[in-house]
Amino acid sequence: MMKYIANTKTLGRYVALDVTLLVAACMIPAVSHVVALPLYMLNPMLALLLAGMLLGKDWRNALVLAVLMPAVSCLVAGMPTAPKMVCMVAELATVAGLFHLLSRRWAVLPAVLVSVLAAKVVYYALKAIVIAPAVLVGTEWWMQLGAVVLWGGVFAMLKVKSKK
Repeated sequence: MMKYIANTKTLGRYVALDVTLLVAACMIPAVSHVVALPLYMLNPMLALLLAGMLLGKDWRNALVLAVLMPAVSCLVAGMPTAPKMVCMVAELATVAGLFHLLSRRWAVLPAVLVSVLAAKVVYYALKAIVIAPAVLVGTEWWMQLGAVVLWGGVFAMLKVKSKK
C-alpha cells in the first residue's frame, strides 16, 4: 500500500511540474510580444526542458516534456509553427536522451554541453529537410552558442549543487 501512495505522490509531483512547464512554454510567445524582445533567441524551451530535467530527475519525464512543450505551444499559442515544432521536438528529445546516456559516465557540464550541441545539429539537419534551406539559420550562431553555454552552465551548477 505504501509503495502505491509513494508512486501516486511522485506522479502528482511530475504532473504538477509538467503542467507548470507547459504553461510557461505556452506563455513564451505572449511574453515575447509584451516585452517586445525576441526571446526565442535565448532558446527558452531548452531552458524549460533543462529545468524539467533538474526538478523532475527522471529522463523519461524529460522526454515527455521534450515532445509536449513544443506541441502544446504550437496548438495553444501558434508558435512554433507546425514544421518548426517537429524540429524542436527532435532537438529537445535529443537533449534529454543524450544527456541521460552521457551523464552516466561524464561530468555534468560536458554531458549537457555535448547533448545540447548535438541536438542543435539534429535541429538544423531536420530544419534543412522540413523547412526551406533559405531560412535555415534565423538566429546568429554566436547568440545560439551563448544560449547553449548559459543554460548548460546554469544547469550544470544547479545539478552539481543538488547532488551535494
